[in-house]
Amino acid sequence: MQKPKPVVIVLLGPTASGKTDLAIEIAKRINVGIHNIDSRQLYKGMNIGTAKPTFKQQEQVKHYLLDLKEPNEQITLHEFKREAECSLEKTIKEKNLGFLVGGSGLYLKALTSGLNPPEVPPQIKLREELKKIGQVECYQILEKCDPITCKKIGKRDSIRTIRALEVFYATGKSMSSLQSFQTPQWKLIELGLDPIDLNQRIVIRTKKLFENGLIEETQQLIRKYGKELSLLQTIGYKESLEVIQGNYSLAEALESTIQRTNQFAKKQRTWFRRQHNPKWLNEKNSLDEALSLIQNVIG
Repeated sequence: MQKPKPVVIVLLGPTASGKTDLAIEIAKRINVGIHNIDSRQLYKGMNIGTAKPTFKQQEQVKHYLLDLKEPNEQITLHEFKREAECSLEKTIKEKNLGFLVGGSGLYLKALTSGLNPPEVPPQIKLREELKKIGQVECYQILEKCDPITCKKIGKRDSIRTIRALEVFYATGKSMSSLQSFQTPQWKLIELGLDPIDLNQRIVIRTKKLFENGLIEETQQLIRKYGKELSLLQTIGYKESLEVIQGNYSLAEALESTIQRTNQFAKKQRTWFRRQHNPKWLNEKNSLDEALSLIQNVIG
């Protein structure tokens, strides 16, 4: 008898939508680990600012794809996909089931659609030169050499802008022309969370991040890696850095973090509605609804 196709469950949604808590409850009920698909939680030492699952939460359910790299060791999409697929394959081999949870749309898309990004190693010297040029000019260069990729990158997203230029200068070809797709052989269940009170949730969570020591965590990162660390431009860390340098008061840092988080959540919502087709869960009975949908597929 032929073995049934593996089932991969995806729980996606914008930041602060409640994915972590719901994912843990789902994972406990169906007895599977969680693969975190978050482009910042994969870095060590960035726990508070990324709302990484706490040690207590990780004790309840096994979590994968956390703390893969030091913050000064940037990981490419190709490297992440390879790491994630390897980890996911082990779970699928054991249980014929996988569970992906996160808000990093491109990382999720790379796995669920079988996107094969270019395999170009980091070009350290080139990156340093591009950083000196500045994001505004780098983005303008990218618009000319790879307009297709450029449209998918925000004007302030220096990490992805530099990566796209890095691929272009290393290969002489645009990132968009080098990407290919190989659809994975899974049954895919996509579930989505998008609560109507997301703005209020963002305010509450932002306050908790600062109360729980986000500024102190930022200080630790500065001491270890220096204030020029590119990941310190991440929402929350950038504002904490401004407080440390005396440019922001705590109130100003909170206001800026909330504003930038709301802007980010808006982009996530747009991405998920255009790039994915999840079953959006009713927030009042999201656990029961999710379990019912999953059981209908896995039996």
